[in-house]
Amino acid sequence: MSEKKILLGNEAIARGAWEAGVKVSSAYPGTPSTEVSESLALYPEVYAEWAPNEKVATEVAIGASISGVRSMCAMKHVGVNVAADPLYTAGYTGVRGGMVVVAADDPGIYSSQNEQDSRMVARAAMIPVVEPSDSAEAKEFMKYAFELSEKYDTPVMLRTTTRLSHSQGLVELEERKVPEDIPYERDAAKYVMMPGNAIRRHVAVEARMKRMAEDASELPINRAEYRDLSVGFITSGIPYQYVREAMPDASVLKLGLVHPLPRRLIEEFASKVDKLYIFEELEPVIEEQVKAWGIQKAVGKELFTIQGEYSANMIRTRVLGEKLDEMEPAKIPARPPILCPGCPHRSVFSVLSRLKIHAAGDIGCYTLGAVAPLSVVDTTICMGASISSLHGMEKARGRDFIRNWVAVIGDSTFMHTGINSLVNMVYNQSCGTVIILDNSTTGMTGHQDHAATGKTLKGEIVPAVSIYKLCRSLGIENVYEVNAFDIAAMEEIVKRETARDAVSVIIAQAPCALLKGVKFPNKCRPIPEKCRKCGACLRPGCPALTKNPDGTISIDETMCNGCGLCSQLCKFDAIETVKAGE
Repeated sequence: MSEKKILLGNEAIARGAWEAGVKVSSAYPGTPSTEVSESLALYPEVYAEWAPNEKVATEVAIGASISGVRSMCAMKHVGVNVAADPLYTAGYTGVRGGMVVVAADDPGIYSSQNEQDSRMVARAAMIPVVEPSDSAEAKEFMKYAFELSEKYDTPVMLRTTTRLSHSQGLVELEERKVPEDIPYERDAAKYVMMPGNAIRRHVAVEARMKRMAEDASELPINRAEYRDLSVGFITSGIPYQYVREAMPDASVLKLGLVHPLPRRLIEEFASKVDKLYIFEELEPVIEEQVKAWGIQKAVGKELFTIQGEYSANMIRTRVLGEKLDEMEPAKIPARPPILCPGCPHRSVFSVLSRLKIHAAGDIGCYTLGAVAPLSVVDTTICMGASISSLHGMEKARGRDFIRNWVAVIGDSTFMHTGINSLVNMVYNQSCGTVIILDNSTTGMTGHQDHAATGKTLKGEIVPAVSIYKLCRSLGIENVYEVNAFDIAAMEEIVKRETARDAVSVIIAQAPCALLKGVKFPNKCRPIPEKCRKCGACLRPGCPALTKNPDGTISIDETMCNGCGLCSQLCKFDAIETVKAGE
């Protein structure tokens, strides 16, 4: 008897990959995709790694596929942008062993810098997309994606979303079935994408997509559920669950393959229902194609939003016309996002704030340096853009413009795409100060390791890349390491380096306060009788500190990590550092 287990959508995707016989997986962590690789790493039969970025991860998967084994890569939706270069070409070359790209979209922008639809990238890259609706399908669709990949000679994208990735469902666990490795045979016409070969491969790709579209109406992952024919929905993914919840009697065409679309099946379904709704989150990918086929009765984005997550209530209000009781919002204090107590980023930002320095920011926890009370980060675009945008400012406005600017970037983000940006500054004779916030982890996505931490996804101890030596190797003479919590030293070096007419790098080092194994032996404790009520200790916004009615401060010892930032800021010795427990 097979075992059944409740799994997250991401865990189910990993299980499906394992059952499908995947041998190689490469990824870069990014919410909501991270747990796919963390779960896959628990299976000893699979080689799983963190790559420096999504482009590299995709290339690793392509190489493994060409060698003749099943492979995969995983990333969040903005990572698909980074991976686009090899992904578009892999659409041309096709595969040898099956290859699946797991792309996790983020409707609602819960943890991202934008809200985009990976189906549109796949459509442009001419690769098929499958989309599950629950954890059980996530596992099965992952297995089926490898079958499609090998049958049609193409990479396949499995699209998930935050709601599917992080919700749980019952999954039937099955045995791992590993196909025989496909013998390698040299085939330059297929895998060497010089123009002459690429022209011929484009023809093959168009033929492949046409064949898939013709076959799509017969694929088992596309199914018509006929019930009440007065209303029908075409939907896929998590929105299918909302349709079934809000209108259980409605007819539904549930699409598992969302590109290419099953035209014959869609036309047949549309002809049988009186009213037709297309219910898809984000872009009108299905809707535009359906209407292009002349099915004009289809109603989609003119009724449903193009932004954010959908819900069953959206159908109840916009299709059924129900008026739902609106609950009064709970009257609780606002809780804006804030850096953790003991976060080394707060210490660095407090120095920049006091010096009235602007920061070109990047993707990470330190983006919170944009909000009050620190308010030093002025820009956040994408991974690695802090350094490049600072360079652009210098070239546009000159050295004097950026004397009160720095670029701030985390250690993991620097390894991701910051290195190339720093190379560009050096190569093109720029000036500017880059602060690498080295907290020894990929903090924002849950403490994943990277090439500079000395530990792999599988937990192996390996040589760590020295960020200091790497920067020096680029020809940068002014590279400095400093304790992120030594605000006097930090202030001195920032003043000096922002005045320098050259590229300089400051590596602010201190581990993330939430890292396992990080010990905080001290606590900070106020001395009320010495307090002058100046508020200097409150300016960095540490949540462990609160202001009393009389103007003095209190420190919550359960929150305090004893980093000493507040005591350094107090000129009157009104905060002491004591051993924890005293």
